[in-house]
Amino acid sequence: MFSCRDLALVFALLAAGAAAAQTERFPGVGRTATAKEVAAWDIDVRPDFKGLPAGSGSVAKGMEVWEGKCASCHGVFGESNEFFSPIVGGTTKDDIRTGRAARLNDPSFPGRTTLMKLSTVSTLWDYINRAMPWTQPKSLSSEEVYAVTAYILNLGGVLPDSFVLSDKNIAEVQQMLPNRNGMTTDHALWPGAAAAGRKPDVMASACMKDCAKEVALASFLPDFARDAHGNLAEQNRAVGAQKGADTSKPTTAAAAPGAAAASAAALAQKYTCVACHGMENKIVGPGFREVSNKYAGAADATAYLAGKIKAGSAGVWGNVPMPPQQLSEAEARLLAQWLVQGMKP
Repeated sequence: MFSCRDLALVFALLAAGAAAAQTERFPGVGRTATAKEVAAWDIDVRPDFKGLPAGSGSVAKGMEVWEGKCASCHGVFGESNEFFSPIVGGTTKDDIRTGRAARLNDPSFPGRTTLMKLSTVSTLWDYINRAMPWTQPKSLSSEEVYAVTAYILNLGGVLPDSFVLSDKNIAEVQQMLPNRNGMTTDHALWPGAAAAGRKPDVMASACMKDCAKEVALASFLPDFARDAHGNLAEQNRAVGAQKGADTSKPTTAAAAPGAAAASAAALAQKYTCVACHGMENKIVGPGFREVSNKYAGAADATAYLAGKIKAGSAGVWGNVPMPPQQLSEAEARLLAQWLVQGMKP
């Protein structure tokens, strides 16, 4: 008969075999994620607050974080600007009492703010935690996320200036959301009594007019990332349009006269400048081409633009300020010189 020790050994061998089979399912492709790696991605916070980390953050702290990391896109008071929809506005004290944002049914009201539509505070906490700031998602600490959430609710008149939001009292705050009772299941997409005998509302029609006749897609791989995951040419099938570039070798541009331009474009990718600036078109800030056209050949333009890149800028291209950028003086000058020289390849 097996002893307890023998049984433990058998189970250990079976577990090891199962793990080996799992990792060998796709030989040479990846490995099984560790528990720590899974935990780094398993960060969702549910409406019942399962998954919410312990912690707290005050409205006062939230104002500090907001002005440093959020206001440049969303406005000092959450009013946003021409690029981003407003977060705060359109709710009243009566909405806080009833849990229904009355202006959602008012066709004369100009827009729909986040606070008007929000039905669960966990959604707000979760989105800030995983996606903000736009250029550095997941960079906020738990205290900062609690604080910014509290500050947004304070701007909306839900929480007082002295409030400290935490995992202990967030369920109570849920009961003060202006549109907490606004969520409906009448669409019949979720199971339950509301869906009984009904066809889900999925009969939307796609817009198929005024489409571009030809769409040109273009991309490039920055030099610093070329061989980050091995040679792409060896990882693609020999058929089809995407065969993969040979990333085991440097680009031809790296040895050509246009190497500086390639490096400048790579810097724009590295420091996520392209999140707010298109190469040719305006996104949040002006397109690089627009900046280049304005300063091309101007005296002292390189030093001027390098200073703006390092220190930040406001009021030159609109009402959305550009925050200071964390790059070296040499890198800032390389980007500025690239713009002044007309973005020449």
